[in-house]
Amino acid sequence: MDITSDTHSQHISRQFNHELEDLKNHLMAMGGLVEKQVQDAVIALIEGDSSLARQVSDQDRTVNDMQIKIDEECTRVLARRQPAASDLRLVMAVTRAVSDLERIGDEATKIARNALTLSESDNGKKGFVEVRHISERVRNMVRDSLTSFARFDIDLALKVVHEDEAVDSEYTTAMRSLMTFMMEDPRSITSVLSVMWVLRALERIGDHANNLAEYVIYLVKGLDIRHIDPDDLDEEALKQRN
Repeated sequence: MDITSDTHSQHISRQFNHELEDLKNHLMAMGGLVEKQVQDAVIALIEGDSSLARQVSDQDRTVNDMQIKIDEECTRVLARRQPAASDLRLVMAVTRAVSDLERIGDEATKIARNALTLSESDNGKKGFVEVRHISERVRNMVRDSLTSFARFDIDLALKVVHEDEAVDSEYTTAMRSLMTFMMEDPRSITSVLSVMWVLRALERIGDHANNLAEYVIYLVKGLDIRHIDPDDLDEEALKQRN
């Protein structure tokens, strides 16, 4: 059974409707926070803003608390309602999604910590162009994956899945360039390593956004595509799958 935006408004129990809607709303709130964490962490890095970097790090506890709260809500719904079919998929997808969102928050914190290190360095801003570009792409991935979850939008979820491949390619190219630069100028090794850790964190954020998109496909179509190569996906068949 496909899920549409109206699927979860048809329960006999109005309270159950509210519980399911609350799960989605709390997931979106957590997603909005971690998306801003990523944005602020990159700004802190590019602008050398140590105060903003510390603020991002301080938000990590709030993100962790939100994860615990949503997990507890999911557990209560499972225990009290014993949902089946699409409702069960929704609860399971939310549980998985909050784990990935928490990890996105962790990666944003890593970027913030490296921003603090780099703010104290005088070795230039090598790799910042790549950081800015890749960060914009992964932030869009996070935003689109959350939007696809809110709207049960398969097309948008598939867009995120394919975007992850492009991010991986750019990440590999950027890392090779920085490796070459370090070999040519050993004095830059410390600062360039910090930038490489930032790029690695951004690549991981893209992976987690990709996971969120895959959960949407599982939620709407009941199909687990985690181990299917995106190039092997029959997207038209997927969209028509009941």
